[in-house]
Amino acid sequence: MDEYKIPVISVAGPTASGKTKLAVALAQKYSGEVISCDSMQIYKDLSISTAKPSSEEMQGVPHHLIDFLSVEESFSVADYCDEAKKCISEVTGRGKNVILCGGTGLYLQSLLENIDFSGNKSDAAVREKLRLRAENEGCESLWNELLSTDPETARELHPNNVGRVIRALELYYTSGITMSEQKKQSKKNPSPYNPCIICIDYKDRQKLYDRINLRVDLMLSEGLEAEARAFFERTKNSDGTARQAIGCKEFIPYFEGRITFDEAVEAIKKETRHYAKRQLTWFNRMENVNKLYADGLSFEEIEQEAVRMIESSGIF
Repeated sequence: MDEYKIPVISVAGPTASGKTKLAVALAQKYSGEVISCDSMQIYKDLSISTAKPSSEEMQGVPHHLIDFLSVEESFSVADYCDEAKKCISEVTGRGKNVILCGGTGLYLQSLLENIDFSGNKSDAAVREKLRLRAENEGCESLWNELLSTDPETARELHPNNVGRVIRALELYYTSGITMSEQKKQSKKNPSPYNPCIICIDYKDRQKLYDRINLRVDLMLSEGLEAEARAFFERTKNSDGTARQAIGCKEFIPYFEGRITFDEAVEAIKKETRHYAKRQLTWFNRMENVNKLYADGLSFEEIEQEAVRMIESSGIF
C-alpha cells in the first residue's frame, strides 16, 4: 500500500498574475486555508509594496505566514520551510485542505521537495566579512566568486540578490560544500506532500507587463512612497532580507536626492518586470508544473481550468 501523502494545491506564477484571487476561490471550493509562499509578505509594515491581500480580498479565508516579522529581521528559506510545515500540520489537523499561494520559487520548491537544511553551516563572522565586501566591491563581484565555486547555484541567483549570494558563499566557506551539492544531498528524504502546482502565465508577455505597470500605479495611489520612506528610515543600518523588497529599495536613490521621483517609479516597474521573468524561469525549471495561460480568459474561466487541473491530478 502506498504511503499517504498530504494533498497540496499550489497557486504559483509571476507577480501581478492574479494568484491571490485564484487561491481564495480554490480555498472556498475545496474547504481550504491559504499559506503564503512569498518571501516579502512575511514582513509587517510592507503591505503596499508586497501587494499583501486585504481582508476584503481574503473573503474570510484564513491566511498564514503573512505580516508577522519585523523588517529588521532576516528570514531564510530554511526558516520558511520550518514555519510552513507547522502551518500545514495545523491546517490539515483542522480537517482543512492546504492552498499554497505565492511566487517565491525557492521557497515553494524547497518545501514541496522536503529539502533538509539541518546540515547548513553558518558563521556570523564570515557573513559579516562578505557583507562588507559586497558594500565595498559590489554584489556582482561576490556573484562572480560564487560562479567560480558553485556555478549551478550562481546561475539560479540574480547578481544583485546580495542576501542569497552571501548565504551561498558563507555555506561554502564554512563547510567546504557548495549549496548545489548540499541541495542534492538533502533531497534523500521523500516528500510528505502530493502537490498539484498551477502556474498562472501569459503567452503574450506584454499583457503581464501591462498588469505589472498598472499595479505599480495603483500602489503609488495607495501610498507606496510613504511606506518606502518609513521602511528606508527603519532599515538604514540593517542587512535583513527585507532590504530586497521591490518597490522600496528603488526609492532609496530618490530619498537621497540622486534621482527624480519619476525615475524611481520607472525603476520599480522595470525591476518588477525583471523579477517576473526570473520567477517564470524558476517555475519553468520545476517538474510537474501545470501552466495555466490566462490570456483572454475571464476569471471564471481561469478558475474552471484550475479546477480541471486539480481534479485530473488525482491528489484527492
